[in-house]
This record gives sequence, structure tokens and C-alpha cells, in this order.
Amino acid sequence: MNTNRTRRQRRRQRGFSLLEVIVAVTIIALLATIVIPKVWDNIGRSKQKIAKAEVNSLANQVRIYLADHDVSAIESDFSLEELALGEQPYVNSENDLLDPWGRPYVIVVPGVVNRDFDIMSFGADGEAGGEGENADVVNGR
Repeated sequence: MNTNRTRRQRRRQRGFSLLEVIVAVTIIALLATIVIPKVWDNIGRSKQKIAKAEVNSLANQVRIYLADHDVSAIESDFSLEELALGEQPYVNSENDLLDPWGRPYVIVVPGVVNRDFDIMSFGADGEAGGEGENADVVNGR
């Protein structure tokens, strides 16, 4: 008799019912629809902040490069790749010349925001203009 009762108890304790699984999956799906968009927004804002810091750093490296080479005004054909050349480059690697979205930073001479030059990233979409994650990032702004 005890063996029949033990078997019944084991059968009841074997796993979750279909209803319990459906409820759990529904709760997880609802949480995902709330959390995932917020995470993506934070990633976009973080990339914008990284780009802002990097354009300002690159602008400083350009100024140091110009001072080291006794150049008073930057030439319109200046390329950021020059910062990665030479025995003592001004950036660690050419990857430092890429924005967080994997596109090269652009130098504009003369600058639109700054008198001498602007270092720019065109944001997530790679197009001029835009808002939020797609906004342009320029040194000094």
C-alpha cells in the first residue's frame, strides 16, 4: 500500500504542468519587451559618448602633431591616417581612427564648428545630420 502512495506522489512531483510553463514563458516575454529596448537605447547613448570623447582626443592629437611638426595652420589635404604613421605615432593603431560604429572619423578643414578644423563622426546611420544615436558628433561641441 505504501508503495502505491509513493508512486503517486512521485508522479505528481515529476515536472511542471503545461500551464505553468506557458505562464513562465509569457512573463519572460513581457519582461523582454520592456527591458530590451531600454538596453538598446543605453548602448546607443554609450556609443555617442565614446565618439564624443574620441573626437576630442583626436583633435588634441592633431594639435600635438601640428606643434611637433612646426605647422601653424592645418592644410586642407591633412589626413587623420598621418597620426598613425612614423616611429612615434600619435594613436595606438589605425583602429583608433574608427568611430564606435566602425566607420573612419572625418576631418573637415576649415572647420564648421571650430575655426581651424573639425573631427567628426556621422553617428550610427553614417549620414550627415540626425538625432539621438544618428546625430553627428563633432569635437568642441
